[in-house]
Amino acid sequence: METPIYVTALFVATTLLTLGLLYRAFANISTSIAQKILWGSMAWLGLQGAIMATGFYLKTGILPPRFALAVVPTFIAIAYFLTHKSSRNILDKLALKDLTLIHVCRIPVEIGLLWLYQSQQIPQIMTFEGRNFDVFSGLTALPMAWYAFQNNTIKRTPLLVWNIVCLALVCIIVVIAILSARTPIQQFGFEQPNVGILKFPFGWLPSFIVPVVVFCHLVAIRQLLKK
Repeated sequence: METPIYVTALFVATTLLTLGLLYRAFANISTSIAQKILWGSMAWLGLQGAIMATGFYLKTGILPPRFALAVVPTFIAIAYFLTHKSSRNILDKLALKDLTLIHVCRIPVEIGLLWLYQSQQIPQIMTFEGRNFDVFSGLTALPMAWYAFQNNTIKRTPLLVWNIVCLALVCIIVVIAILSARTPIQQFGFEQPNVGILKFPFGWLPSFIVPVVVFCHLVAIRQLLKK
């Protein structure tokens, strides 16, 4: 079944929204750093888009899966930024409010996943009609940003709890997505395996949007625990 053009457009727009919000967060502390983040992200998106367009990731049934090449490097980068002192000094300057607002990108993501399911590209279990409750994170991002940063103060405990819960939610759906793909370890979605996320541009979700979301949660949690 062909994926409607509006689904493709939504994922492209959501990826650009996520990139824009990430750029804005870094631009508030340093324009030069923000520009490096922007160009680096655009290069990564271009590379992954070109690979996805060839159908390289669609060859499944092998371990390790090819799509690990789209995901593992981003989490290695996150680990690097969080473990090196010079990088941590920069991350600690990011505004908690910016790190909270960026999660609004998860609302269109969940709509897009529902549309992918309706297009027979992913199983229902990966949507909010199934076992994906990550839409909670997107729907509560704006209210949490409003509540936690009133009167020039930060309500640290509620914000910390929110970040931990939302980080857990995205980790759960990542596991479900992995176990729904047509691989030797598949556990879910046998009636409709997860194949849509291996295609262009939907593969930008696990290769860029999800790492950005996880990164922002980890940086926020680090700041809240540190202080």
